[in-house]
Amino acid sequence: MTAPSTITKIAVYGAGSWGTALALQLARNGLDVLLWDFNPEHIALYDEERENTHYLPGIPFPDNLHCTSSLEAMVAHANDQLIVIPSHGFRDLLKKIKPLLHNDHAIFWATKGLEVGTGKLLHEVLIDELGNDIPHGLVSGPTFAHEVAKGLPSAMTAAASTPELATRIAAAFQGGNYRVYTSDDVLGVELGGAIKNVLAIAAGISDGLGYGANARAAIITRGLAEIMRLSKSMGAKDETIMGLSGVGDLVLTCTDNQSRNRRLGLALGEGKDVDSAIEEIGQAVEGAKSSHCIGLLAERAGVEMPICEYVHKVIYAGLDPKQAVKELLARQLKSEF
Repeated sequence: MTAPSTITKIAVYGAGSWGTALALQLARNGLDVLLWDFNPEHIALYDEERENTHYLPGIPFPDNLHCTSSLEAMVAHANDQLIVIPSHGFRDLLKKIKPLLHNDHAIFWATKGLEVGTGKLLHEVLIDELGNDIPHGLVSGPTFAHEVAKGLPSAMTAAASTPELATRIAAAFQGGNYRVYTSDDVLGVELGGAIKNVLAIAAGISDGLGYGANARAAIITRGLAEIMRLSKSMGAKDETIMGLSGVGDLVLTCTDNQSRNRRLGLALGEGKDVDSAIEEIGQAVEGAKSSHCIGLLAERAGVEMPICEYVHKVIYAGLDPKQAVKELLARQLKSEF
């Protein structure tokens, strides 16, 4: 069966702030949306109250957005399946829905991260579990959940295994104040979305230490160089990293306190420990987990990523943030390019 040229129904996995915000955008565009959460009590409450009372209170659900905790209902609802859960649960969810999928299903995701332990990108995890033949893709870009949920102007990139799927995904999201561009560079879009989270922690640490705007600008610029070094070595396109899902998302998350990763960095710079800072944030902080995975990728590729490396040392080796900055600044002189 040939996939339809437009998406009319969609299943969205993950009723956190980001998953709910994307479900709202899709519903506002007229799609029949089913939103899933692993917690039956939470998702039943959202359906009853017609809003996400935990993460996006006060933003009502359209009539065409409904909720369930049933994976069977999700897979049966639509051929197009959108995953918006933390990266550490990505493989497990694929395992659970795999027996329910058929040849007409397509999987795409809005999760930004890598698999803990293996360092695999999410498209590699998907291929591991579901094979090469299933159409897949992702959406990413400089978008905070609350602003998307409120319908404020936003833009992002849709990348997919085929141009046709990228166009279908983009068309589903585009509408109102939402602009979507297409890409065939799944790898580049994934890398930009994952690495910027680690760099946002670095920017937060710097600001938490009171080091000012000059230091923040240097972290963003040299952090971008780290993304480009790794992405180029892995075969991604430079223009992807210079686009919305690369530099756009990097600037956003490094400069605004809506970013959980930046807030974690701020807390670390102010002297708080990692566990208490994450507990206070109350949601997944992808950059904390990704810092180790990105180190694995950098080692395999033979590229230097010192900012990401020192974020990992602060989080997992207990290195004092001030000492981390001191050691970064004391590195040997080198050409900028």
